[in-house]
Amino acid sequence: MKIIILGAGQVGCSIAESLASEANDITVVDHQSALLEALQERIEIRTVIGHASHPDVLIRAGIEDADLILAVTNSDETNMMACQIAHTLFHTPTRLARVRSPDYLEHPELFTPESVPIDYIISPEHLVTTFIRHLIEQPGVLQILDFAEGKAQLVAVRAYYGGPLVGKALASLPRQMPLVESRVVAIFRRGRAIMPEGQTVIEADDEVFFLAASRDIPSVVAAFRRSDKRYRRVIIAGGGNIGKQLAQSLEKDFHVKVIELDPARCRVLAESLHHTIVLNGDAADSDLLKGEDIEETDVYCAVTDDDEANILSSLLAKRLGARKVISLINRSSYVDLAQAGDIDIAVSPAQITIGTLLAHVRRGDVVAVHSLRRGAAEAIEIIAHGDRDTSRVVGRRINELQLPAGTTIGGIMRGDSLVFPHSDTEIEPDDHVILFLADKQQIMDVERLFQVAITFL
Repeated sequence: MKIIILGAGQVGCSIAESLASEANDITVVDHQSALLEALQERIEIRTVIGHASHPDVLIRAGIEDADLILAVTNSDETNMMACQIAHTLFHTPTRLARVRSPDYLEHPELFTPESVPIDYIISPEHLVTTFIRHLIEQPGVLQILDFAEGKAQLVAVRAYYGGPLVGKALASLPRQMPLVESRVVAIFRRGRAIMPEGQTVIEADDEVFFLAASRDIPSVVAAFRRSDKRYRRVIIAGGGNIGKQLAQSLEKDFHVKVIELDPARCRVLAESLHHTIVLNGDAADSDLLKGEDIEETDVYCAVTDDDEANILSSLLAKRLGARKVISLINRSSYVDLAQAGDIDIAVSPAQITIGTLLAHVRRGDVVAVHSLRRGAAEAIEIIAHGDRDTSRVVGRRINELQLPAGTTIGGIMRGDSLVFPHSDTEIEPDDHVILFLADKQQIMDVERLFQVAITFL
């Protein structure tokens, strides 16, 4: 697939690195040569220096025969104009754009083929807000991801020493949880992926990924984790777009406080947030945190646009007694470093955004893609089409499928039911198959497996 990426920022570079490893033809456009040079030192791709929405720059990037344009510059207006030009002048088949301003997002009627022709809008702030809200709503989880329009969820938890399931084989889970159906799809132990089998024994500190119907998630988490009490008190450091949206999504169900340094921004927040306490001050001020009862706080979320400030204030909040700290970190090199210390969860906007983008880039009828383990692994939802004559999966049992090494089928959404398949389960037409790939390099083999013969089309 020929893909043009506009913008060599964190998201643009991350998606370029992800897609370049899958034999795509990638060109990245940016007006800053230093960013492009740094990217070319890491991966072999074409780069073009210039303004992303200028037609001559797009022509130099190869827009005339591109399959997809992905506009992720820091300017909403540049992204929208680039998609308009790609559609009007070059008839580019698929156009994706990052749009961050709520002023645009509140008017979806703008984004139609007749006005601003964007096929899919990416809003990192909305994606990050949803991701963090899931973490707050489900105490004890490291990651929680939606499949089948939220009917099924993939959840990561860390098994703790002395937990009810530690030391037990996976085959015993149905006896441990007789009223709940779930499937462990992957285990990461000391950074290495372990393919789950019936005799696999869960060890303390394992990072366990399991799939279950959304309604059953709390019961399964409780089996792996301590009986965490529901969170009630939340402090958000940073009143930017993410901080504001997060407060709006939480304030009706939680006791929320927002700490913002800019007095003018505080006034904007106070006018738009109806059940949130807005505080003007520095989130790294220990006296301020103590005065706001940080030791009684369930979740401290640092979501400013400064990685260092987020990390330092989160460490301070944890030391002062916050029960859980979540830190927003843009630099990928900081994520592992932060989580190796006292920060409970480091949230990477780039990795969250990439998962959404990949669902529109993957070949075949891919519905959802989630990037896991800092991009090393993936979980995907793909629809099986055709019949036994035109498909390599439909009409065949699980044990007949030539799945790539390190790939497991965690579940199948069949209608509104989540089916946990066994080796003799047969794939049916229109099944939504949820797969876990310990090595994302295998994605092309999975896509080929699910492609239908030309006679079906």
